[in-house]
Amino acid sequence: MKYRLLTDDELSSLEDELKAFLIVNGVDGTEWEKINKQSPEKAVRLVELFSDSVLEKVYSKIQFLEFRSPKMCLVFKINEDNSDLISLQVKENSIADLSTIESIHNALIQHARDILMFTQNKKHTKSRGEEVHLLLEQGCVPSVEEFWLSLNKVMAE
Repeated sequence: MKYRLLTDDELSSLEDELKAFLIVNGVDGTEWEKINKQSPEKAVRLVELFSDSVLEKVYSKIQFLEFRSPKMCLVFKINEDNSDLISLQVKENSIADLSTIESIHNALIQHARDILMFTQNKKHTKSRGEEVHLLLEQGCVPSVEEFWLSLNKVMAE
Protein backbone atom coordinates (compact mmCIF):
# COMPACT_ATOMS: atom_id res chain seq x y z
CA MET A 1 0.00 0.00 0.00
CA LYS A 2 1.42 3.35 -1.03
CA TYR A 3 -0.66 5.68 1.17
CA ARG A 4 -3.41 4.59 3.57
CA LEU A 5 -6.75 2.86 3.64
CA LEU A 6 -9.69 5.16 3.15
CA THR A 7 -11.89 5.38 6.22
CA ASP A 8 -15.32 3.76 6.29
CA ASP A 9 -16.90 7.22 5.91
CA GLU A 10 -14.68 7.99 2.91
CA LEU A 11 -15.47 4.63 1.33
CA SER A 12 -19.21 5.02 1.84
CA SER A 13 -19.14 8.45 0.19
CA LEU A 14 -17.24 6.90 -2.74
CA GLU A 15 -19.44 3.81 -3.06
CA ASP A 16 -20.28 4.36 -6.74
CA GLU A 17 -16.61 4.94 -7.59
CA LEU A 18 -15.63 1.77 -5.69
CA LYS A 19 -18.22 -0.24 -7.62
CA ALA A 20 -16.89 1.14 -10.92
CA PHE A 21 -13.30 0.36 -9.81
CA LEU A 22 -14.27 -3.21 -8.96
CA ILE A 23 -16.06 -3.70 -12.29
CA VAL A 24 -13.01 -2.40 -14.19
CA ASN A 25 -10.98 -4.96 -12.24
CA GLY A 26 -13.37 -7.79 -13.20
CA VAL A 27 -15.32 -7.94 -9.93
CA ASP A 28 -19.11 -7.56 -10.07
CA GLY A 29 -21.44 -7.32 -7.07
CA THR A 30 -21.89 -11.06 -6.65
CA GLU A 31 -18.17 -11.72 -7.01
CA TRP A 32 -17.44 -8.94 -4.47
CA GLU A 33 -19.72 -10.56 -1.87
CA LYS A 34 -18.03 -13.92 -2.52
CA ILE A 35 -14.54 -12.41 -2.14
CA ASN A 36 -15.53 -10.68 1.10
CA LYS A 37 -16.73 -13.96 2.59
CA GLN A 38 -14.16 -16.40 1.21
CA SER A 39 -11.02 -14.26 0.78
CA PRO A 40 -11.20 -11.21 3.05
CA GLU A 41 -7.47 -10.57 2.51
CA LYS A 42 -8.10 -10.25 -1.24
CA ALA A 43 -10.98 -7.86 -0.53
CA VAL A 44 -8.67 -5.74 1.63
CA ARG A 45 -6.05 -5.69 -1.15
CA LEU A 46 -8.66 -4.44 -3.62
CA VAL A 47 -9.74 -1.70 -1.18
CA GLU A 48 -6.06 -0.80 -0.70
CA LEU A 49 -5.63 -0.44 -4.48
CA PHE A 50 -8.79 1.67 -4.66
CA SER A 51 -7.62 3.83 -1.73
CA ASP A 52 -4.25 4.44 -3.37
CA SER A 53 -5.96 5.30 -6.66
CA VAL A 54 -8.29 7.82 -5.01
CA LEU A 55 -5.56 9.41 -2.88
CA GLU A 56 -3.20 9.65 -5.87
CA LYS A 57 -5.86 11.68 -7.72
CA VAL A 58 -6.50 13.89 -4.69
CA TYR A 59 -2.80 14.47 -4.01
CA SER A 60 -2.09 15.30 -7.67
CA LYS A 61 -4.47 18.28 -7.36
CA ILE A 62 -2.89 19.70 -4.20
CA GLN A 63 -0.53 22.56 -5.01
CA PHE A 64 -0.15 24.25 -1.63
CA LEU A 65 -0.02 22.96 1.93
CA GLU A 66 0.37 24.81 5.21
CA PHE A 67 1.07 24.13 8.84
CA ARG A 68 0.24 26.71 11.51
CA SER A 69 0.87 26.87 15.22
CA PRO A 70 1.21 29.83 17.61
CA LYS A 71 5.00 29.94 17.04
CA MET A 72 5.33 28.76 13.43
CA CYS A 73 3.73 29.02 10.01
CA LEU A 74 5.02 26.88 7.15
CA VAL A 75 3.61 27.15 3.64
CA PHE A 76 4.66 24.70 0.95
CA LYS A 77 4.34 25.05 -2.81
CA ILE A 78 4.42 21.50 -4.14
CA ASN A 79 6.09 21.28 -7.54
CA GLU A 80 6.64 18.13 -9.59
CA ASP A 81 10.21 17.38 -8.47
CA ASN A 82 10.66 19.70 -5.50
CA SER A 83 8.84 21.80 -2.92
CA ASP A 84 9.32 25.44 -2.05
CA LEU A 85 8.86 26.52 1.56
CA ILE A 86 8.10 29.85 3.17
CA SER A 87 8.74 29.69 6.90
CA LEU A 88 7.69 32.19 9.56
CA GLN A 89 8.91 31.49 13.08
CA VAL A 90 8.35 33.56 16.18
CA LYS A 91 11.44 34.38 18.21
CA GLU A 92 11.49 33.25 21.83
CA ASN A 93 9.70 35.47 24.36
CA SER A 94 7.58 37.14 21.68
CA ILE A 95 3.83 37.54 22.07
CA ALA A 96 3.31 37.22 18.30
CA ASP A 97 0.93 34.45 17.25
CA LEU A 98 0.98 32.67 13.87
CA SER A 99 -1.96 30.33 14.31
CA THR A 100 -4.57 32.21 12.22
CA ILE A 101 -4.55 34.38 9.11
CA GLU A 102 -5.57 37.38 11.21
CA SER A 103 -2.88 36.79 13.83
CA ILE A 104 -0.24 36.33 11.11
CA HIS A 105 -1.30 39.62 9.55
CA ASN A 106 -1.15 41.36 12.95
CA ALA A 107 2.21 39.78 13.79
CA LEU A 108 3.72 40.95 10.50
CA ILE A 109 2.51 44.50 11.17
CA GLN A 110 3.02 44.83 14.92
CA HIS A 111 5.80 42.32 15.69
CA ALA A 112 7.78 42.03 12.44
CA ARG A 113 11.10 42.17 14.33
CA ASP A 114 10.03 39.12 16.34
CA ILE A 115 9.54 36.93 13.28
CA LEU A 116 12.25 34.98 11.51
CA MET A 117 11.37 34.54 7.84
CA PHE A 118 13.12 32.39 5.28
CA THR A 119 12.53 30.39 2.14
CA GLN A 120 13.90 27.03 1.18
CA ASN A 121 13.69 24.59 -1.71
CA LYS A 122 13.85 20.83 -1.21
CA LYS A 123 14.15 18.20 -3.92
CA HIS A 124 11.63 15.40 -3.47
CA THR A 125 13.16 12.13 -2.29
CA LYS A 126 9.92 10.25 -3.00
CA SER A 127 7.17 10.64 -5.56
CA ARG A 128 5.21 13.89 -5.50
CA GLY A 129 2.16 12.09 -4.11
CA GLU A 130 4.18 10.48 -1.34
CA GLU A 131 5.66 13.87 -0.39
CA VAL A 132 2.15 15.36 -0.17
CA HIS A 133 0.95 12.37 1.87
CA LEU A 134 3.87 12.70 4.30
CA LEU A 135 3.21 16.42 4.86
CA LEU A 136 -0.50 15.73 5.45
CA GLU A 137 0.39 12.97 7.92
CA GLN A 138 2.63 15.47 9.74
CA GLY A 139 -0.28 17.87 10.26
CA CYS A 140 -0.31 20.06 7.16
CA VAL A 141 -3.59 21.04 5.54
CA PRO A 142 -4.35 22.15 1.99
CA SER A 143 -3.74 25.84 1.38
CA VAL A 144 -4.36 28.33 -1.40
CA GLU A 145 -2.15 30.16 -3.86
CA GLU A 146 -3.26 33.57 -2.57
CA PHE A 147 -1.76 32.86 0.85
CA TRP A 148 1.50 31.72 -0.76
CA LEU A 149 1.65 34.83 -2.96
CA SER A 150 0.93 37.21 -0.08
CA LEU A 151 3.72 35.69 2.03
CA ASN A 152 6.03 35.70 -0.97
CA LYS A 153 5.32 39.42 -1.39
CA VAL A 154 6.14 40.06 2.29
CA MET A 155 9.41 38.14 1.86
CA ALA A 156 10.35 40.32 -1.14
CA GLU A 157 9.85 43.58 0.76
